[in-house]
Amino acid sequence: MADIKETGADHLEKGPIPSVPSDELFDHLAKELDEHGELVTVDNGIDEHHVHIDLPEAEQKRILRKVDLRLVPLLTFLYLISFVDRSNIGNAKIAGLTEDLHMVGLEYNTAVTLFFICYTLLEVPSNIVLKILRPSIWISILLFSWGTVMTLMGLVTTYHGLLVARFFLGVAESGFFPAATFLLTLWYRRFEYQQRLSIFYAAASLAGAFSGLLAFAIEKMDGVAGRTGWQWIFILEGLVPVGMSFVLYFILPDSPETARFLTKREKEFIINRLAIETGSGRGHVTNHDKIKFHHVKAGFSDWKLWCFIFVYWGNSVAVYGFSATVPTVIEELGYTAADAQLLTIPLYVFAVILIIVFAFWSDRIQNRWRFIVAGYSLAVCGLIAQLAIPHPKFPGVTYGFLFALCGGMYAGYPPMLTWIANNLAPSSKRAVGMALVISIGNMGGIMGSNIYLAREAPKYKTGFGVSLVMLGLGIIAALILRVAYGRENKKRDALLAEIGEEGVHSRFTDQELLDMGDKSPFFRYCI
Repeated sequence: MADIKETGADHLEKGPIPSVPSDELFDHLAKELDEHGELVTVDNGIDEHHVHIDLPEAEQKRILRKVDLRLVPLLTFLYLISFVDRSNIGNAKIAGLTEDLHMVGLEYNTAVTLFFICYTLLEVPSNIVLKILRPSIWISILLFSWGTVMTLMGLVTTYHGLLVARFFLGVAESGFFPAATFLLTLWYRRFEYQQRLSIFYAAASLAGAFSGLLAFAIEKMDGVAGRTGWQWIFILEGLVPVGMSFVLYFILPDSPETARFLTKREKEFIINRLAIETGSGRGHVTNHDKIKFHHVKAGFSDWKLWCFIFVYWGNSVAVYGFSATVPTVIEELGYTAADAQLLTIPLYVFAVILIIVFAFWSDRIQNRWRFIVAGYSLAVCGLIAQLAIPHPKFPGVTYGFLFALCGGMYAGYPPMLTWIANNLAPSSKRAVGMALVISIGNMGGIMGSNIYLAREAPKYKTGFGVSLVMLGLGIIAALILRVAYGRENKKRDALLAEIGEEGVHSRFTDQELLDMGDKSPFFRYCI
């Protein structure tokens, strides 16, 4: 009982809790918390067996819909404009960027690559800052910064100016994606997360379609105010995040604890249902922890996260190379530049459909690895076809197999990122671990940006071949992780069968179990 008092009730000023049976103790503590306006949660000292989350099903759905409507569309829109801003250089290229800036050889690839240097290096520090600052403050700063850089990119007149702008765009955008994906984990249980992430991530696929359509329209402004079409693409698409940054601070919820759009009862429901979800039905985890050095160390020392990087590289090499080059690939099949822009749209629409189908199916059967392997395998089939079909012959067939490539590589990403998020606790280790994998994983963008060589057009054997190899390595790494997680779950089941829940509590304090996070005997990994 002393442990319970220390973990949540010591901030109350009602004096010591009387000596009463344990069930009555928790009822007493809950009453004290409620009277003082405090949330009645596990984080405030209530035992996981005594929190109340058994609301009527209709009430639970109503609360989740309330969160969905406030959080998911907002993050989806932000990621849409983020992805448009980082990938619109591909649209600018066929709108005359390379000719106007007199770019030759690998200079375009260098400009694409430069974005990823700071983008990858700053993601972990950014998520650490996120845990210290409020998300609404930090993400607003990021949004204003990258919008400003993108707008200024439309004013460059030299190749070196473009390089400087791409470098600082990587700096400014580096923190958004890991911050947004982590923020979602504070609101949804493990088998609710991928559905929301898939809608959020589908924005990346829609960005490809939207960016092509938008670029097609903006390019018509060529010559307005003495600016070229590709310059207007950068300027207009950069002003959107600048304007949004001034609104975001007021509308982005930081956490369930501070969400003004939720009632006290709704906050307690959201917080407690996440705290008791360990996968074994016993013990609890926390999203209320303050980040410390041992959380950073735990993230960097987990070998499974380093294995996930190979899964991530399979995606990032293929996606970033594809998104930056596919308009050119289609154009060199014999289509006009305008038609090439428009023909990218159906590819991304198909990818969105596959992402959503995979997400709901994955959450329904509570499995992750199968959908990673399925998506990557479909992309592999598309790549093999691209290498086998003689280009530019059979443009219709070649274009058709781009659907398999685009759909498979995009659909395999949400289950992979969800798998990482599901298997990391507490929240500080999750923030570091997710950012670590995303950071180093996005270094694959450096490779992906340099494997589609202009001299190999229209076959692009290096680009398609390297993507094929990396996706194959990603499949192998996913299979290794599936075996590793399964073995660890069996070991913990055997330990609990041997010593029981009481035995675990006799060996570790409640705080030690919380600090252990996903290493706790009560925690079960998702497969």
